[in-house]
Amino acid sequence: MKTECIGDYVKLMGKVYPCTISLAMDLIGGKWKAVILYHLKDAEKRYSELRKEIPNITEMTLSLQLKQLEKDGLVFRKVYGKKPPIKVVYSLTGFGKTFIPVLETITSWGNQIVLEKGDFVNNSF
Repeated sequence: MKTECIGDYVKLMGKVYPCTISLAMDLIGGKWKAVILYHLKDAEKRYSELRKEIPNITEMTLSLQLKQLEKDGLVFRKVYGKKPPIKVVYSLTGFGKTFIPVLETITSWGNQIVLEKGDFVNNSF
């Protein structure tokens, strides 16, 4: 029997999912989560650095997605200092780092699709 078929449902952090794929997609799915994780895979980043590297994401969306990734244990948020201006740095947790091989495969596949069927463009559509 396949691991993902051992039970009728899977449960993580109080949430119940119909299968392991559903659980994984809840953790990393959506338009921005994997992009944020991609930008954190090689080094920790400040919020402002992430905003510069992902210019199409809104501040509110970046903030919400970082909070969700932190809550789900994929991203660690470290605060330096107690008085403003404080420094906040985001990095992948050990659990977040387990996603890097998947992220690299997705990146490679995306690159292949663009090279075969699309175009890389600069700031204009």
